[in-house]
Amino acid sequence: MAEYGTAIVMGIAAGLVARIVILRNDYRHYPGYPHGYITHLFLGFIAAALGSVAVPALLEKEFTAVTFLALAAQQFREVRNMERNSLAQLEKIELVPRGLDFVEGIARVFEARNYLVMGAALVVSSLTLFGNWFYGLLGGLMGILLSIYFMRGETLGELVDVVPVKPHFEGALLKIGDIVIMNVGLKEARKKILQDGLGAVLKPKNDNVRAIIHDIGQRQAILNTVAILIGTKREEGELEWSPLARKNIDTGEIAVFIVPNEKDEECFLEAIRKVPVLESAKRFPLKTAVGRSAAD
Repeated sequence: MAEYGTAIVMGIAAGLVARIVILRNDYRHYPGYPHGYITHLFLGFIAAALGSVAVPALLEKEFTAVTFLALAAQQFREVRNMERNSLAQLEKIELVPRGLDFVEGIARVFEARNYLVMGAALVVSSLTLFGNWFYGLLGGLMGILLSIYFMRGETLGELVDVVPVKPHFEGALLKIGDIVIMNVGLKEARKKILQDGLGAVLKPKNDNVRAIIHDIGQRQAILNTVAILIGTKREEGELEWSPLARKNIDTGEIAVFIVPNEKDEECFLEAIRKVPVLESAKRFPLKTAVGRSAAD
């Protein structure tokens, strides 16, 4: 029984540490409030406890105890629903919304983090039980590193070349390169945009990437991320200052326009590169014969 106790305690500790490490409050602002931290840390504790007791329960032939894993999976799906509903409500008051695809991606991440915690606790508990505390400690370090790796995800900077392009006007049409962004009627607004506005063109590295940035949800995630990182002068009811992303229908390139709080071109470009690639936006046409033929 003492061996079980050591294994369970080490498993729970490793799971909690893993949950704390991957519980980040970054520019995406989730969770950004004390009650959110409490909720997710407590759920992480539950996941770690369930993972750490699974092997001792099997060794004691307490097979009914393993059914709690199924209940935990149901609970973690509720976490996903909770985050989705909370962020969907906040979307209504965002000047630059995340978009439903981004919200769904955030919710999926919170569900997946609990499974990673459970897996880390299970591995540490097993290694401690069948080996010793040293093997458990090594397993815990590996579990934490793997959790960080799986939670990293791709960023847009890995898939596109971000080229700065100054906004300009042809008559009343605002353009980034040869891509039309919008019609701006007021001369004062055009002058302000030329003075403070920033633009960039995203050039996809292959046709798979072109399909990804074609996705409306991915484009909205770009606008939201850039607006958060460098700010935006958009105000409710004043569309001239709205961040926008428009596509060149011939090349698949995306033009991004924003009037930031502070005009810093390098920060603007880096903000675009840091945009996460949404799971729902991922497309791989080049993996099919039809897609490869169309690309030729």
